[in-house]
Amino acid sequence: MFEITLSSFIRIVTVGFLAYVGLVFFLRISGKRTLTKLNAFDLVVTVALGSTLATVLLSKDNTLLEGLTAFALLIAMQYVMTFLAVRSKGFSKFVKSEPRLLYFNGTFLEDTMKKERINEVEILQAIRNQGKGSLEEVQAVVLETDGSMSVIQGEPGNTLANVKSKIDI
Repeated sequence: MFEITLSSFIRIVTVGFLAYVGLVFFLRISGKRTLTKLNAFDLVVTVALGSTLATVLLSKDNTLLEGLTAFALLIAMQYVMTFLAVRSKGFSKFVKSEPRLLYFNGTFLEDTMKKERINEVEILQAIRNQGKGSLEEVQAVVLETDGSMSVIQGEPGNTLANVKSKIDI
């Protein structure tokens, strides 16, 4: 349980260093968008990259070249998905969810909250996390495409233009 051989230690350090350098290289050439978390697919890629790195480090059954190939494949797929999403509204709708209005001008939007499986306590937590002590300070709360909640104070203006809602904003 607490044993490690010299050869496995050297393998972990060597493969770990080279896999890390390879991952950083792939991330640098692929651009900033690769590690953003703007939607569920982005999160999946980030988690998969971490899982792949761990597998390459700890599994003797996977070679460094296999790990680097997996990194390249994941990053290439991320690139293709975002490339298509930027150029095709239909594909973008398929890959990304729409932001949803959960709270607006003193009203919790119960139907949307049920559909998104969000309860009032979670909305209040998001409001507190923004340092707000009162609902009167908040005009809107939006469930974003990445699962985070945006809290808007003051008049929301055109920031709610693409937010799906059953009420007139």
